[in-house]
Amino acid sequence: MTPEQAIVSAILVATIAAFIWDRWRHDMVALGGLLACVAAGVVPAAEAFSGFGHPAVITVGCVLVLSRGLQTSGVVDILAQRVLPQSAGMVLTLVALTALAAVLSAFMNNVGAMALLMPVALQIASRLKIPAGRVLMPLSFGSILGGMTTLIGTPPNLIVSSFRAKSGAESFGMFDFTPVGLGVAVIGIAFVTLIGWRLVPTRERAGVEGFVTGTYLTEARIPEKSKAAGMSLREIEAALVEADAQVVGLIHNEVRIPAPNPYRHAGAGDILVIEAEPEALAAVLSTLGLTLVGDIRKDEEVTGDGNKEQGPVTPEYIEARKIIQSENVTLMELAVMPDSYLAERSVTDIRLRARYGINLLAISRQGQRSMARLRTTNIMEGDVLLMQGTPETLSEFAAQFGCVPLAERGIRLPDTSLTVKATGIMLLAVSGAAFGLFPAAIMFAAGVLASMALGVVSPRVVYDAIDWPVIVLLGALIPVGGAVESTGAAAVIADLLLHEVAQGYPVTALALILIVTMTLSDFMNNAATAAVMCPIAIGAANQLGMNADPFLMAVAVGASCAFLTPIGHQNNTLILGPGGFRFGDFWRLGLPLEILVVAISIPMILLVWPL
Repeated sequence: MTPEQAIVSAILVATIAAFIWDRWRHDMVALGGLLACVAAGVVPAAEAFSGFGHPAVITVGCVLVLSRGLQTSGVVDILAQRVLPQSAGMVLTLVALTALAAVLSAFMNNVGAMALLMPVALQIASRLKIPAGRVLMPLSFGSILGGMTTLIGTPPNLIVSSFRAKSGAESFGMFDFTPVGLGVAVIGIAFVTLIGWRLVPTRERAGVEGFVTGTYLTEARIPEKSKAAGMSLREIEAALVEADAQVVGLIHNEVRIPAPNPYRHAGAGDILVIEAEPEALAAVLSTLGLTLVGDIRKDEEVTGDGNKEQGPVTPEYIEARKIIQSENVTLMELAVMPDSYLAERSVTDIRLRARYGINLLAISRQGQRSMARLRTTNIMEGDVLLMQGTPETLSEFAAQFGCVPLAERGIRLPDTSLTVKATGIMLLAVSGAAFGLFPAAIMFAAGVLASMALGVVSPRVVYDAIDWPVIVLLGALIPVGGAVESTGAAAVIADLLLHEVAQGYPVTALALILIVTMTLSDFMNNAATAAVMCPIAIGAANQLGMNADPFLMAVAVGASCAFLTPIGHQNNTLILGPGGFRFGDFWRLGLPLEILVVAISIPMILLVWPL
């Protein structure tokens, strides 16, 4: 072993050890490894940051932005509503939920898909009266499995594709991972949903119940194109049964009609007074195409003569309106404290929208219903208010008026126009990359530009959608991986594995690469694992005089399969608290699943990518 090979091997081992130790964040470790390589002279200083311009890094960042568009536009909510069975048993519901997570993860960030579906999983667990963990762990694993089926499904696939391009071949295409990845995903999901969920230990949920707010009383307007226009109230209530909501009043021409005749027909412009759980609001609105009365972006009540709810148009009001109409708005529940300045006052009294740039969308008042309009309802101590505004304005308002912010609600108000735009942009980007119109990085960069131009993702928040530690990790490790290969260290390590462990047998070497990658991925970031193992896989193929593709596919599969620990993948970390899990709980389902993955993927790789 030459001095250069020894140096880069030592840096590689130290970097892996630091990843596993988990004392510092993974981007810090990766940057430290890069700087060590530069200091040792194995990476030229002029090329130290070349990885940040690599197409794989650009693609990852763009996919994260497009994923944000899919999240905020309500695409996932609509899919969940239409795909998931509402009254099926445990197994069928779990299969549908996990399969939906896998499909979403193939085309968007799988952590984002997991975060979006986790509230649905908790509702399903509550409905079926089973421990939340028995739904959450299969959901997490299904999302991870789905990510390995396409080029953009997970960062390791992009890393593997980039190393293939560096070796002189073309980079992998959008669906080159699909034959192997889909086979592994289908069988893996079948295992966890039909058998494996029984292996998940029963634990008490931690920290997900929060503050029980009860049902909300909210007002929803019927637009002209709404499905509800012309329907009887009885028909409307029947359509809302699945969302567990009910119509408790009707407002026609500013006159409120409590307990209206169920055979009365609602018309465009009428307002339905609906009682629903917080999590059901999005489903209520999307089912019939309704808009919340308080949401100024969807229910414009401003005219040239002023705002009939909040008073005349003033510079103060115009500034508040700009805040509300910005894309950086959120929904937050505020509990009204005793002695709050809001007590016995209405939002009209304090001119909530005009003065503060905040909307009141709904009120939860433990079992009581007010006969007044929301805008004139006197707020009481103990009420929970669903408010819409920027995080900063909501926090300032809560502090000023004596309210306690409970939590930001993950309620995404559906917007049909944004849903269509977000879906169309993603489909065009994927299609363009799949058919070779332009490279993936170019197509997804164009998708990001279109998302900003069409308002799917606001330019103000586009950079917030990017997971910068992952970007730094990838940009730093790509040159390190190149140094491992260019110095010959990868060939030395591969030679050691081939002759000392695999005894020169190609299939054994392939299985060894897969198992080593899978083991590392259980303890360190999956993108980092792929960047470390790709040079070794290429070195092993060269030593054997064989095609490198099957070895790279083994790295792609292994890097994506982190099922033994809660730290191997962000999805597993995400469910740790809500599922009430302990560190050692994951291997009970994860170990059989990893054994199954090895048993399936090796024959599949050999079939699709022959040695």
